[in-house]
Amino acid sequence: MSMRDVLDISAYLVLGPENTLGRPVADIAGQAISAGFTCVQVRSKECSARELIACTAAVADEIARLGATDRVALLVDDRLDVVYAARQQGVKVDGVHVGQTDIPVEACRSLLGPDAIVGLSARADEMLEYVKTADMSLVDYLGVGPLHETPTKRDCGLASDGTIITKSLDDLRDLHIASPVPIVVGGGVKVADIPLVAQTGVDGFFVVSAVCGAENPQAAAAELIKAWQSAKNN
Repeated sequence: MSMRDVLDISAYLVLGPENTLGRPVADIAGQAISAGFTCVQVRSKECSARELIACTAAVADEIARLGATDRVALLVDDRLDVVYAARQQGVKVDGVHVGQTDIPVEACRSLLGPDAIVGLSARADEMLEYVKTADMSLVDYLGVGPLHETPTKRDCGLASDGTIITKSLDDLRDLHIASPVPIVVGGGVKVADIPLVAQTGVDGFFVVSAVCGAENPQAAAAELIKAWQSAKNN
């Protein structure tokens, strides 16, 4: 059984060195996983390829140290080359997350194989039409956002006219109904947003600052997990 078969995107952490207030990326990821986070994506627009490989390897080692290798997926944002190179070095990387205008999902699947996880973000202003018309058979989940404008990814939700399109709760409900694959929602998500997001039927939330920018990342992660589980159980 591969990680693709047991993928859980209910609590999804996105992070890189620029997000952790100078603290080790692996340490922040480990705190989130200890609190119950189920998926980690390493993302950096500042790291070189070698730095990103080393960062990914450190997170993989932390996941293994926690005994979570078989239940917590490790992905890399955008950098198919980094995923491939890290795997060549023996690092357990489960897949890649790409945007609609990045490397095609067909290329990701071809290079990484049938057991890899491939996540996809589409343009916010085209997402509903995209999930209704695109071939989703190669995609494992969709990343949707932003719920709010977010400083950690200023182009998130950027429309062709330069405006930021955020996703309403009605948008999320419509996407959940239309999408043949699971949906994870993020973009400035805070604890107060979790109950409303959960009620739309989507499969999970993703955060950066809510955990990485917290004074106590593990406590912040645990609070998010508690809010999600409480909302889903009601």
